[in-house]
Amino acid sequence: MPAWPHVRIDPSARFQEILAKIALNRMLFDKSRNVTDKFIVVGDRILIKPKSLDERTKSGIYLPPGIQEKAKIQSGYVIKTGPGYPVGPPTDTDEPWKERVDGPQYIPLQAKVGDFAIFVQNSAYEIEYEEERYLIVPNSAILLLIREDDDLEDYLS
Repeated sequence: MPAWPHVRIDPSARFQEILAKIALNRMLFDKSRNVTDKFIVVGDRILIKPKSLDERTKSGIYLPPGIQEKAKIQSGYVIKTGPGYPVGPPTDTDEPWKERVDGPQYIPLQAKVGDFAIFVQNSAYEIEYEEERYLIVPNSAILLLIREDDDLEDYLS
């Protein structure tokens, strides 16, 4: 019996989700054919591989592609992240023991490669590269991140 008996999961949808995760893992860990290695994500942007939308409603009615893409909230897997929010150089102080940092500094993003992200569709920019669809989403448009193997000790300490 499932842990949450009140939640019903469509077996075909669960099977499609498992297949999507397997394909994502192959794409992320098989470096010999990963086309996203060529991408350099800039600033606070995140590259997301969108999750395929359901073609039917729960009652079985087929939806045209235009209706599916008008959803306000969308989800997908994080493929790559930018360096984060740029921060200005530290103010000059009379502390000679501190090392001077040259070059750009960034506040890192919360999203990590492999996270499942739920985000606002209106803020995303769609690109297509080698017949694959990707979305570039600003960090501020991310509503929720779901991380499978998260270590809570990082947050509690």
